[in-house]
This record gives sequence, C-alpha cells and structure tokens, in this order.
Amino acid sequence: MVKFVSALNKVIIFSAPSGSGKTTVVNHLLSVMPELGFSISATTRKPRANEVHGREYYFLEQAEFDQKVQDNAFLEYEQVYNGIFYGTLRTEVERLWQAGKTVIFDVDVAGGLKIKSQFKEQALAIFLRPPSIEVLMERLKKRSTEVEHQLQMRIDKANYELQYEAQYDVVLVNDQLDKTLVEAEQMVRTFIQQA
Repeated sequence: MVKFVSALNKVIIFSAPSGSGKTTVVNHLLSVMPELGFSISATTRKPRANEVHGREYYFLEQAEFDQKVQDNAFLEYEQVYNGIFYGTLRTEVERLWQAGKTVIFDVDVAGGLKIKSQFKEQALAIFLRPPSIEVLMERLKKRSTEVEHQLQMRIDKANYELQYEAQYDVVLVNDQLDKTLVEAEQMVRTFIQQA
C-alpha cells in the first residue's frame, strides 16, 4: 500500500487532451530534472511501432488488467476510449519514491483528478491545453497514428476534457513550445522546493 504521509513525497500530474503536447513537456522535464521519476502507466491498448513494454507503458491483456483492478493494484484507472483501459499502478509510486524521486504522471484528465484527490497538497496538477481545438486537430492529423473515426473520437474527448481544466492547480497553454517548456520547468521546480 502506498503511504501518502511524508511531505517529502511529492507528485506532479500532467493532464491534457491527446495531441496537446504533454508527452513532449513531460519528456523535457525528465531530461533536465534528474530528481523526477516517470510513472509508467498500464494500458490494454496495443503498442505502437516504437513503443516498448515497461518503457512507455506496461502493455497488459484485458484479463490481466481486470485482475489488477480486482486486486486494488491501481491508484486510478479509466476506460479512456471504447475498450481501451489505462491505469496508474500503486507499485510505480512506491518504486519511484523509494528511489528518492518526485513522481511525474502523464495521465488523462479523469485519472489526473483522481490522483490529485488522493495526494492533495503533495500534488501539483497541471492541465496543458492547446491554444484551440483547430490547432489540436492539426497536431493529431500530423501524427498520422489515427484513422478518421479515431481522430473524431479524440476531438470529441478533447472538447469534453477541456471542461475540467479549472479543477487543476494550473492551466498551461501550449501555444509556443519553447515558452511552454520554460514555464513548466519553473512551475515544477518551485513546487518541489516548497517545504
């Protein structure tokens, strides 16, 4: 069981609609801040060509994921898209805290809010938003990982997720990547250094 009592154990939560750039921001922070440790999520979706089990995600079969749900192994889990589940394993937080790291999460909006509700003041929840839905659509099209109906599902989900940005501690608009990276780094460093 994860213990949420030490003031030293902090977490950083990044949530955003798909295509907003949160993975880019999180990867940048990990590259410049060795005190951060990435919480690898579990998912039932199939890996993309360049993804490796245990690096980007823990790729689980549905039955294995369901067993972990029954075993209360997740801090949070969601069916993010029809038939595709994502979840945050408690063992990930334990592993990173034991290594002396501040845990950084790259999670969907519902998962981010659930994690924030468990960690409260120990968590900084940052909502990364695109400048507009039109910009988001262009980013998703350039990615070329979705067929047309999947693209529309992601746009619909983005419109829904944007309604929750006010529940996050900070909203960061990713309109200029260089500026966004600097702002994200400042926010995270300030939060970690607070007693």
